[in-house]
Amino acid sequence: MADPKGFLKVTDRELPPRRPVPVRIMDWKEVYEPGDSAVLRRQAGRCMDCGVPFCHQGCPLGNLIPEWNDLTWRGEGRSAIERLHATNNFPEFTGRLCPAPCESSCVLGINQPAVTIKQIEVSIIDEAFSNGWVEAEPPGRLTGKTVAVVGSGPAGLAAAQQLTRAGHTVAVFERDDRIGGLLRYGIPDFKMEKKHLESRLRQMRDEGTRFRAGVEIGKDISWGDLRARYDAVVIATGATLPRELAIPGRDLAGVHFAMEYLVESNKAVAGDAVPHQISAEGKHVIVIGGGDTGADCIGTAHRHGALSVTNLAIGKQPPGERPEHQPWPMSPTVFEVSSAHEEGGERAFLASTVEFLGNEAGEVRALRVAETEFVDGRRVPKSGTEREIPADLVLIAMGFTGPERSQLEDQIGAQFTDRGNVRREEDYQTTAPGVFVAGDAGRGQSLIVWAIAEGRAAAASVDAYLMGQTQLPSPVRPTDIAIGLQPA
Repeated sequence: MADPKGFLKVTDRELPPRRPVPVRIMDWKEVYEPGDSAVLRRQAGRCMDCGVPFCHQGCPLGNLIPEWNDLTWRGEGRSAIERLHATNNFPEFTGRLCPAPCESSCVLGINQPAVTIKQIEVSIIDEAFSNGWVEAEPPGRLTGKTVAVVGSGPAGLAAAQQLTRAGHTVAVFERDDRIGGLLRYGIPDFKMEKKHLESRLRQMRDEGTRFRAGVEIGKDISWGDLRARYDAVVIATGATLPRELAIPGRDLAGVHFAMEYLVESNKAVAGDAVPHQISAEGKHVIVIGGGDTGADCIGTAHRHGALSVTNLAIGKQPPGERPEHQPWPMSPTVFEVSSAHEEGGERAFLASTVEFLGNEAGEVRALRVAETEFVDGRRVPKSGTEREIPADLVLIAMGFTGPERSQLEDQIGAQFTDRGNVRREEDYQTTAPGVFVAGDAGRGQSLIVWAIAEGRAAAASVDAYLMGQTQLPSPVRPTDIAIGLQPA
């Protein structure tokens, strides 16, 4: 184990400082300062190597957390990345973007601040890339089987890398002009600079994975034709249909879904010309929705130079500490201040949007909101509490309802669940033979760590389907749900 008395000697939780707000909102670089190696080793030494490491259970990938904590404390970085890569294809993504359910399950968290697992993870992979320890792992032989992976987000990339390493010829199709899916165009650079994505894609290309950007399956190539060309197909398109807010004034200019705004901003940051880009510069911005996507919009609006940013959440403000009904090791719902919230703006809870108000030019000028009340378990606007909030730009960030379905239904007869997700069996296979689904398209909107875990598991099922057996690890089944991590 790491330092046997580490958790007794070091009781404070230490994280790298964030860059000063006035500095970081002037650029798109990541918000954290480089970590101190001494602090990192000290924090890794707090890991207790528990007899029952609940951090394993909290992580859908089953990361071997006590093992690489110990190796980090000992300064054995190369061995640490080998243990980390044994369960996680992309720790540079999860170490930056995952909400760290492992930390909620940390046994030390019962009476002390949890081990800084997420920070240790990202430090291990950053050191590995810096030292050239992340090398291509091409297969020793080819099977002669071909697999098409549709979607290049975390689930699709994880499935593709596993299947390529198993010896199959894998092509990843992406309808956007660049590979990466949500990682590319949904995540702002201040949360993850795209150099990390590019580094991993280079490794995958060197291993033999083929990427086909700018190809929309269902239009450029039908799903039926794709299935006929390949021995197996993996659907990893994500849950891309945004949840609508059908209230009066929805059609006013200046009211947009969050992803419309974030995609255009990410393209502009990448150096693309974006005609008529949605911008928050000089505007009063309202973001509807209190989740991660909403926070991404807030941080982006600050960097665009918004006059004001207001974040509306329909529910109650979460408590500051773990509530009694979500005891350890569950992942609790607590009040958090993300880097974007720290940068400014106002947050309002129990706020129900009643109507978008417009001017004579058909542009949004304000929102009419009311206090939320609960009636028969439903959240409804409380009569008599209405007020107006000025708005020049409104971003709807209320989550996603599922994948786009019409072409899948019409072209290969895929079936869908009552929740709007692609129906699948225990082996991730859909109702269309030889067609598998992984990530949000089959699970519903969830976490990046679940997407990677499902991509790995679906790859094992595809390999078994093609070869009759598999040696690929299968961390989760579609019915597996970690404590406190019900899909959204």
